[in-house]
Amino acid sequence: MKNILVINGPNLNMLGLREPAIYGSRDFKALLAFIQESAQQLGLEVECFQHNHEGAIVDKIQQAYGVFDGIVINPAAYTHTSVAILDALKAVSIPTVEVHISDVDSREDFRQRSFVSLYAEKVIKGHGFDGYKEALEYLAAKK
Repeated sequence: MKNILVINGPNLNMLGLREPAIYGSRDFKALLAFIQESAQQLGLEVECFQHNHEGAIVDKIQQAYGVFDGIVINPAAYTHTSVAILDALKAVSIPTVEVHISDVDSREDFRQRSFVSLYAEKVIKGHGFDGYKEALEYLAAKK
């Protein structure tokens, strides 16, 4: 059975409150339940991690080495700013899918640059919670 780490970056714990017109009205607990249910359907083990601090995310990625078979990451605001997260992903060399709940390409110009996508095998944008399931499906199908 594959073991997948799902990382959510800053402010995603505020889903349901934060800009519901963009991110929807479902809260973070609903996202975690959706991820767990999707993983169970696919025969995957998942660990979910959310943090608002860049260094904690880097630490978690480093700790994933030799433990996880894949990473699903929504780096949130760090998408556009964090070379440290990119470098951590490159260092551990674990297959990674980048996910964004909103369609970042149709938003502000600064949101259209992603450091993580320079490493991620796949990027899923604007599919809401379903983007996480798509990412899990992609990683489940990898040999």
